[in-house]
Amino acid sequence: MSADGAGVPDVQPFEHLWTPYRMAYIRGEGKPTGTHDCPFCVIPTLGDEDGLIVARGTTVYAVLNLYPYNAGHLMLVPYRHVPDYTDLTAEEVAELGAFTQTAMRTVRAVSGAHGFNIGMNQGSVAGAGIADHLHQHAVPRWGGDTNFMPVIGLTRVLPQVLRETRALLAEAWSARAEPAREA
Repeated sequence: MSADGAGVPDVQPFEHLWTPYRMAYIRGEGKPTGTHDCPFCVIPTLGDEDGLIVARGTTVYAVLNLYPYNAGHLMLVPYRHVPDYTDLTAEEVAELGAFTQTAMRTVRAVSGAHGFNIGMNQGSVAGAGIADHLHQHAVPRWGGDTNFMPVIGLTRVLPQVLRETRALLAEAWSARAEPAREA
């Protein structure tokens, strides 16, 4: 604010931080218009490195978020193209839960996360960017990770490129996965 408090921002050096890669997301470029171009259906057809896939299960896979809120932001995604949690089978629900636990264990082991935001947005009105294909977010959090950058600068600072993060998490994933229990 200006010295007189009139609500006019002070002009400071480094007034702008540019994140041009986010413009595609803001414009909605690449967002699916139907099942044929759903990124969550396409990603499993790619190699793990190209798709940023951390782990593959029978009914669910773990992938890094291309537009992360924090470093290590994973999404747990059923292979099946369904929009709502109530559409999942019992097997899918169980594996989604197991993948969520493994994601938390893995990120804690690799980066020492203090906590997590875990959740899914059901429908466009609830904030789902891709509402037609259910996905759950696992966002690692650290004490003090909400600083001036996202609040004032609307910019997140990520300490590592996504491919490097994916490699670290993928390597650590199998050590953290719970063995399947026999019935």
